[in-house]
Amino acid sequence: MKNFYIMIGAIIIFLPVIYFLASSKKLHFEREIVSEFQVDEGTVDEKQDKKDSIKNENHPNSILSLINKNFEGSDFKAGNVLVSGNLYTRYFISYKSDGLSISGIMSVPEGEGPFPVLILNHGYIAPEIYTNGRGLRREQDYFAKNGYAVIHPDYRGYALSDPDPETGDEQGLAYSGYVSDAVNLVLALQESGLDHLNLGKIGMLGHSMGGGVTMNALISRPDLFDAAVLLAPVSSDYQKNFLRWRKDSLDDEELEILEREIGDTDDENNFSAFSSAFYFDRINAPIMIHQGTADKDVPVEWSRETRDRLEESGKEVIYFEYPGEPHEFASAWPTVMERTLYFFDKNLK
Repeated sequence: MKNFYIMIGAIIIFLPVIYFLASSKKLHFEREIVSEFQVDEGTVDEKQDKKDSIKNENHPNSILSLINKNFEGSDFKAGNVLVSGNLYTRYFISYKSDGLSISGIMSVPEGEGPFPVLILNHGYIAPEIYTNGRGLRREQDYFAKNGYAVIHPDYRGYALSDPDPETGDEQGLAYSGYVSDAVNLVLALQESGLDHLNLGKIGMLGHSMGGGVTMNALISRPDLFDAAVLLAPVSSDYQKNFLRWRKDSLDDEELEILEREIGDTDDENNFSAFSSAFYFDRINAPIMIHQGTADKDVPVEWSRETRDRLEESGKEVIYFEYPGEPHEFASAWPTVMERTLYFFDKNLK
């Protein structure tokens, strides 16, 4: 019994020491966590420093200029009925974008609604052969038959739309003119008061160049869009798009003027202000990407890079790759649409 009391006494005497040692170990562990967290903060700071050093951000066509822009969309009008029946009605539409008249197509399902809205941004088609609503015809039909009000803007300089009198370049770097037309379409719809459209649920889909338009619209006005799908989108690194398609289309004088504005076009740093990848932190909407591996226009690596950059920015992105599929998709198109419809239904209905 005496030994028992001696043992109890020893425990009581050394209890503060045991507590101190345990507390010290816990404190050391907590310091390790704080240290690791501070390292992560430093990584974030490095990324921010890189973003803060972006060249040409004050260029009138830069993404920052789009972010700071006072968009002006108004006077949305549904005109002549082009197709009636077959589960939806197709209208010619027009609206004002930065004072320009922009034409397009709207397909509205049968029924009272209100229907969620999908805005479809087409890829590059030579303006001289383009006709009203020509792009993404399969997709327009598919989504209208599945309960969406589908609106397809032609963009400035296309079909019956006004050309841009100031720039002479309808696209602009970062597709700024077309991005304005896509964003201003939403603002024009909001002003219209059309009660059969659910303007609280708006999705956007873009193919090829229209994917670039879509990414920059999501960045410019993240408050307007609830979900987006990219079909074989152009690169989120704008220099890659410029070198692949635009540089050779410029004559020597045009190239000289551009390089006086932004610097050497072979220097990737001079294009950072026009590259959506540097601004993915602003995106709020979940994104789905579809890409064929046999795409001769958009290399599959571009979509993989965009996926990776979105994930690094902490964004919700779903990525599908289709072996052997071309730029417009072929045998995989029904699967692409089924997956896209499920995605939009989940986020817009």
